[in-house]
Amino acid sequence: MTVSLPRTAALGGSLAAVAVLALSACGAAPDTASTTTKDGKNAATATSAADFGGMDALVKAAKAEGKLHIIAVPRDWANYGAIIDGFQKKYGIKIEDESPDGSSQDEISAVTSRKGQDRAPDVLDLGSSFALSAAQQGLLAPYKVTSYDDIPAAQKDTQARWYNDYGGYISIGCDAKRVKACPATFKDLLKPQYKGQVALNGNPTKSGSAFGGVYAAALASGGSFDDIQPGLDFFGKLKKNGNYTPVESTPATVEKGETPISIDWDYLNAGYADEFKSKGVDWKVAIPSDGQYAQYYSQAINKDAPHPAAARLWQEYLYSAEGQNLWLKGYARPVLMTTLDKAGTLDKTAAAKLPQVSGTPAFPAEAQQSKAKTALAQGWSKAVAG
Repeated sequence: MTVSLPRTAALGGSLAAVAVLALSACGAAPDTASTTTKDGKNAATATSAADFGGMDALVKAAKAEGKLHIIAVPRDWANYGAIIDGFQKKYGIKIEDESPDGSSQDEISAVTSRKGQDRAPDVLDLGSSFALSAAQQGLLAPYKVTSYDDIPAAQKDTQARWYNDYGGYISIGCDAKRVKACPATFKDLLKPQYKGQVALNGNPTKSGSAFGGVYAAALASGGSFDDIQPGLDFFGKLKKNGNYTPVESTPATVEKGETPISIDWDYLNAGYADEFKSKGVDWKVAIPSDGQYAQYYSQAINKDAPHPAAARLWQEYLYSAEGQNLWLKGYARPVLMTTLDKAGTLDKTAAAKLPQVSGTPAFPAEAQQSKAKTALAQGWSKAVAG
């Protein structure tokens, strides 16, 4: 992942993506002939590879389907380009990647608006709060990947409708050539010298990464997992003193100098640092000590996936040592990192390059995330209005 267009981050292009997805009323219904084995096992209802007859049977059915449809997954987000290429090469299954700069909400909207169509997304990569929402709406299929039991209990749904895949910490990225003294904490961001320079990479009511940015700001401002309001107040202060810019940061806005300070996941900001060396941008990355917030994205399968076998095989690939290490090479922390380390299959060279943090990360519970999401929906526009 070297760098990224804020994908699940509801980037500037997400409004257009929503329009495209909403207008997609046409599309042939999927051909389900290849999803059922001779002995009557259906990939669309399989809750594990074993339930479908084993990995060989799943691979055969997925190859017969021939393609996988994904939405809102940029190739330069968490090394997804290498992951997509690796899956296609290994299984000969074509991946259709639509609207790569869309948001988590765009993915959910596509599931509901394209139900029964061949162009519906097969799988979803969602910010954790959006995965919870999709599960509550009954949109996700229960499926246990082979390594499901190794995923920490706090990072998976007990019904296996979603489970975390990769993650990181909210960080502050800074163009050191344009900013004389790069900020290292949320408190620093309030200083008048950063007027018009502080950006998020999306709208936190739609974007997993921007949501994390507000949560981190809350922790830095006396809030908690139960109280995100101080984070809203923080961005209200940034807006009032002129430091916050509504321009949603992307690699392009960074290069142009439009968003010289970007609050984003550490794996994305670390990717910027690598990506921009050859372009004359000295991108520095700091994980703020006053607002350490870690979070993972979640994988899920559309309950009505048009290519259910390929969807399940994709999950198996992502949670294999190969898939997990590919995320690691993109500076993202794979959910099975500890398991891989114990098994001796972890890419230790890639692991050594991760931004360093101290302490053990804590994660908000489902109820806390739902509460925070409601607060954001009600208060974000007001906080940054004007």
